[in-house]
Amino acid sequence: MPLSLQKIINPVREYYTQKVLLHGSSSWGADWKTRESQELRFQQLLKITGSQKNFSILDWGCGYGYLFEYMKKNKYSFVYKGFDLSAEMIRMAQKTYGKPSNARFQVGSPSRTAADFVVGSGIFNVKLGVPHQPWKNYVLKIIGNMNRFSRRGFSFNVLTKYSDKKRMRPDLYYADPLFLFDYCKRRFSKDVALLHDYGLYEFTILVRKKI
Repeated sequence: MPLSLQKIINPVREYYTQKVLLHGSSSWGADWKTRESQELRFQQLLKITGSQKNFSILDWGCGYGYLFEYMKKNKYSFVYKGFDLSAEMIRMAQKTYGKPSNARFQVGSPSRTAADFVVGSGIFNVKLGVPHQPWKNYVLKIIGNMNRFSRRGFSFNVLTKYSDKKRMRPDLYYADPLFLFDYCKRRFSKDVALLHDYGLYEFTILVRKKI
């Protein structure tokens, strides 16, 4: 019997809730080892925006909202919408950033909200006890939704199957970058980039749409 969506996402929600309760609004609170690696991921993901000066962005799995702070610090001109499964993550984001005029944070997943760009950082990595194939199906479903809710393009990162075997963990998902590149290129856009050269055991895919 196929796993229900709730059986897939509920343990992940609890995992990240415990992380932010333990570590607060820090890189560890989002399950990243360092602030530097967290920002390096943002640099790759935000390449999707190109030369756009004013845009809206949807942060899928926003955690405690550090992407909003990073973009503000780097002087992007943007409207931000952050969604996360963990109510505790959203509470932490609202506590940290208040109610800025260009941002809002919401529990759950987008239902009708669209944006120029959609990004997702680390949202596919932690599968816990979910078998490989059901998790892969879940990943492809979310990627399809990222396409659906983006007007100009979307980007996401995933751990790579080219990681050192001895360091790979059974509770994490390691994807085939070539498969996902082909999947996105065939289904969503002819303009797809695969970034696998920034020093982490992961890759980033950018899908740009023609307007």
